[in-house]
Amino acid sequence: MPERTRAAKSRTEAAHEASSLTRMNDRIFERFSEFIKSELGIKMPSSKKTLLEARLQKRLRELGMGTHEEYCEYLFSPQGMENELVNLVDVVTTNTTDFFREPKHFDLLMGKVLPELHARGGSGRNVNIWSAGCSSGEEPYTLAMVLSEFARQNAGFTFSILATDISTQVLRMAVRAIYPETKIGPIPQEYRKRYLLRSKDRTRRLVRIGPDARCHVRFRRLNFMEDFSFDGQLDIIFCRNVVIYFDRPTQETLFSRFCRKLAPGGYLFIGHSESLAGMDLPLEPVAPTVYRKV
Repeated sequence: MPERTRAAKSRTEAAHEASSLTRMNDRIFERFSEFIKSELGIKMPSSKKTLLEARLQKRLRELGMGTHEEYCEYLFSPQGMENELVNLVDVVTTNTTDFFREPKHFDLLMGKVLPELHARGGSGRNVNIWSAGCSSGEEPYTLAMVLSEFARQNAGFTFSILATDISTQVLRMAVRAIYPETKIGPIPQEYRKRYLLRSKDRTRRLVRIGPDARCHVRFRRLNFMEDFSFDGQLDIIFCRNVVIYFDRPTQETLFSRFCRKLAPGGYLFIGHSESLAGMDLPLEPVAPTVYRKV
């Protein structure tokens, strides 16, 4: 066979293999979709098929698999459920966050919520906060900085922050607490001086959250579809831009469970693209996307 013909055939075969790799038939997609919805709560309509195909490509390459059917068989095997499920979670979850995202929430915390909780609880009472769906840590570390500032100004105020996410990949990033300098723009200058550490190698342009903020945050993996196994009630829950990936019945079930963990008079903060309208919950509105348990 002439070299030119052989090369053209090789390119055709390679293109065919690449094309085959990206295809997912409807039966396989429906199986993934049903599993992701039941196990993770995340809705996966047919319009997301192309997105799921694209996101699974890296896993197929790393596992040396040529088709989604092969990956599906592996995932649903006992070995796959033990070893691969955590990677599927990382593939299908969306992790977009920033420091001081939706800044009016933090203004309300400092100006109203924390003074009220401090006055109500008195000196020595610990305020418990949950950052639910914490992603790579920017939200709980923002909370740690804001509450640390309040503690500096109010003797006897103490707090702790539980930060959870279903993705082990982003939790590893959160525990490291190292971020590129390009991420710290929203952090006020005085907070940067007090709570950030710059890399000794300035060419790396990295910062780390300092120990005065990190010491207040503990991280753990949590799937909202499972029991909330931690003890005690909470004074503040931040769950922002997370439930938009769930259908309405799942959202209401989840918010009901949040309310059971929230102490009377405690606060729930949700994302500006989310709504509790029409839900039967023991909450009263305080400000846009902020609610108090009654």
